[in-house]
Amino acid sequence: MKFGVVIFPGSNCDEDIIHVLQNVMGQQVVRLWHKDHDLQGAEFIVLPGGFSFGDYLRSGAIARFSPIMQEVIQFAAKGGKVLGICNGFQILAEAGLVPGALLHNKNRKFICRNIYLKPQTANSLVTRQLDPERALKIPIAHGEGNYFADADVLKAINDNDQVLFRYCDEAGNITDESNPNGSLENIAGVCNAERNVFGFMPHPERAAEGLVGNEDGVLIFESILALARA
Repeated sequence: MKFGVVIFPGSNCDEDIIHVLQNVMGQQVVRLWHKDHDLQGAEFIVLPGGFSFGDYLRSGAIARFSPIMQEVIQFAAKGGKVLGICNGFQILAEAGLVPGALLHNKNRKFICRNIYLKPQTANSLVTRQLDPERALKIPIAHGEGNYFADADVLKAINDNDQVLFRYCDEAGNITDESNPNGSLENIAGVCNAERNVFGFMPHPERAAEGLVGNEDGVLIFESILALARA
């Protein structure tokens, strides 16, 4: 599969995801600068983590208006697959490509540590190959990861099975104590109603090699690549 990784001023996880996709997963990757108007034939677009435009105004609020995002929005509207990780998730929310918003963490502090995630649906590209009972250990690194949606949106994403992951403890229990940032209902990631745009806060690209002592992130990428194998 040919992946396009969008790079904004302030992106700092672009090389991480490029390395994992190319060298760990064996995929073709092209770099897409935020001022580009050409997706270079990419079949799957990734918005990486970081601090696009320094997180001024709100995280993702400026990046959402970059020229490349007009192409990404059109690509998604035609059914193209788009994944946003951390800051990428924030950009997707600002662009209206996924429901909800990402607010400041409840403790008003930047959080960087390993957490646990539990898949919430088998009806998505990023989760369909995952064991629904297995808690995945994946790092987070964000100051604005507190997922929020109003009551109507929250009901809709639950009714439509759009919640991808919830924060949990090591045993897979979804509790208030396992929620690192105050996200409503422990939500760590969601997809759009059409199920082709995906966003989540944790960084699977930082948990994809034995060298770093954690390969749980590979399971998410393998789920995505099942599409290419099919």
